Parts: sequence; structure tokens; C-alpha cells
Amino acid sequence: MKITVVGIGYVGLSNAILLAQHHDVIMLDIVPEKVEQINNRTSPIKDQLIEEYLDKKSLKLLATVDKNKAYAEADFVVIATPTDYNPNTNSFNTTSVEAVIADVLTSTPSATIIIKSTVPVGYTAEIKKKLCVDNIIFSPEFLREGQALYDNLYPSRIVISECSERGQKFANLLLEGAIKKDVPVLYTNETEAEAIKLFSNTYLALRVAYFNELDTFAELRSLDAKQIIDGVGLDPRIGNHYNNPSFGYGGYCLPKDTKQLQSNYIDIPNCIISAIVEANQIRKSHIVEMIIAKNPKIVGIYRLAMKEGSDNFRTSAILGIMEKLQETEIEIIVYEPTLDSETFLDSQLIKDLTTFKKKANIIIANRLDHSLNDVIDKVYTRDVFNRD
Repeated sequence: MKITVVGIGYVGLSNAILLAQHHDVIMLDIVPEKVEQINNRTSPIKDQLIEEYLDKKSLKLLATVDKNKAYAEADFVVIATPTDYNPNTNSFNTTSVEAVIADVLTSTPSATIIIKSTVPVGYTAEIKKKLCVDNIIFSPEFLREGQALYDNLYPSRIVISECSERGQKFANLLLEGAIKKDVPVLYTNETEAEAIKLFSNTYLALRVAYFNELDTFAELRSLDAKQIIDGVGLDPRIGNHYNNPSFGYGGYCLPKDTKQLQSNYIDIPNCIISAIVEANQIRKSHIVEMIIAKNPKIVGIYRLAMKEGSDNFRTSAILGIMEKLQETEIEIIVYEPTLDSETFLDSQLIKDLTTFKKKANIIIANRLDHSLNDVIDKVYTRDVFNRD
């Protein structure tokens, strides 16, 4: 079986490694540096298991920037390109997905196209009708940043938007590479599969927003948020998971997926869906107010990534906090050792942690770290459980 995976991001790379355990997989990307890293068996993203598999496992995996080489004789083409949310159109930007589909239909029209990129509800049916083709399947991913390969090896479920021989064949490829057995496989209609993805992530965002608002209440009433959350979580219908307060939800998926689902509700009565998006902005505004109330001259931003085990800080909540603070006269300094520049968003980057801790009057950290223990009296965080 020859499989092409387009897009060397955490979705594409984790799927490629999963499939390359048993089949010939070639990855396609427009960034030569990423291609070179894959061929040298180093990971362009931070994910401990991806790094381990690239280094130690025998994988039938290559990468290229050559479209003709990538698509030649492919049985399946997996699309894992970015679909960022465009606020001007109130929808995902699906141009990269469409470009791949066009290339595949030109070069290898017999290949089955699997869309792993997140798309608006109704997109797959619309593009199939527009192009007069029927070889496109949507199969959503449910991966966590920093644990993408783990979540493919131990999947919660596999969703395929077509109950057909080729749909079952692709599902079996995913099952073959997984370590977990007895994985639920759900064959659905294509639009329902797209809805599963967006409603799943929006529910996760809802949980984040809910426990953040619980924490806001506790903070303003001088209550112990941990005690309240522990007591609430003991109800088995709620559970003691995904409940650690933060500065807000962020990352690749939740901000854009919630906004996309909200836009899909444009003509549908709703309250909760729109409130989830609004709640994230309210939470960040509250955090900024709490920081300003401490009258600091210099605020230190400790790390930009949204959570431990991730190197992604795109749309992380702390960026929203930082931007709001920059509207004041407070000086902002940033400690982020993964960056090489002297500044970030017009604020000074300090490479030495000791210097950073001495200079900042208050240090804000979305997630606590043991390296801040010696200045804990300076730290402002809403991390209750020191995890997630």
C-alpha cells in the first residue's frame, strides 16, 4: 500500500508515522527544512513519542517537496494541511485543502482522498458536488498537542465518513498501526463526521470555559478553587478530568473550531455555542484586570506555549493577555528559551531565567513549573493542579 500524507504538522506527521509502521508512506510539504528533518529522522515539532519513533523505529517513511513524486501511484492521499479560521469570511480557509485535491485529481485520480484537516460542516459534500467526484472521504482527528502520536496509537475512536470498502480499508490501516485494541469505529455520513469534530472540540472548550468561570468566582470571593473543583468532580457524571483552570483555551484547534461552529449556527437558535467563544475573551480580560490590580511596573511572561509538552504558542491564551497588557503603561518582559530573537511582539526577550526572575515585579504563568519555586511569591497563575 502506498500512502501520501500532505502536511508535516502534528496531524500529518503522527498519521504518517502510524501508517509507516506497515506501509510505504511519503510526506509532502512546501517547507524544505521540514522535509530534510523527516528524512534525517528528526522531528520538526515537539512530541516525545514522535521523536522516539523517528529515532528508533523502522519506518517506511520518506518526505519530499516534489508533488509528482509524492502522488505517483498513491492508493490513499491524506490531507493534513492547515485550515486557519478567517474572521473576514467567518469560516476556515480551505484553499490548501482544495489545492491538494486539485493536484491529486490531475496526477492520480484513482487515489482515495482522505481529509484530516478540519473543515466547515457541509464542506466535503459541497466540494464533491462542485468537482463532480466521489473519491473524497472525511476522517476527523482527535489529537492533543504534544501527544499526537500517542493519541493515534491509543485512539478514543475512529470516524470515517463513508461505509464502503475503501472506507473500511482506511479504517483498517489506522487500526493496524494502533497499539490499542477494540477501538470503536464509526461509519457516518460526511456532514455528520464534520459535525462530530467541531462539536467534540467545542465541548472541550466548554469545559475549559466552565472551570475557568468557576475559578473566577472563587478568586473574587476569596474561595479555594481546588476544593470546589475536587468536590464537583467527584460526581461521576462530571468527572475529575479536564478541569484545571487556566488563562483561557488556546492552541491549534479550540479557538478556530469554536468560531467555525458558531458561524455554522448563523441561522440556528443558540445561546451556549456563542457563549463559549465570548467566555474565553471574558476570562482573559479578567486575568488582565487581576494583574493590573497588583500595580506592577514590570510584568514577566513565563513561557508562551499553552501547556507543558507543547512548543506551540499560536493563539495561546497568554498571547491575548500580553496584547491587552501592552495597551497599558506596564513594561513587559518575556522568558521563552525556544526563541532566538531579542524581542517578541515589541517586548524584550530575556534568555537568562535568573535575570528574568529578578527583573519582573510579577511573573504570570499559565502553567506552573518547578523552576519558579524560588520566586513563588511573585508568580500569578490560575494553575490549581499543576498539570495539563
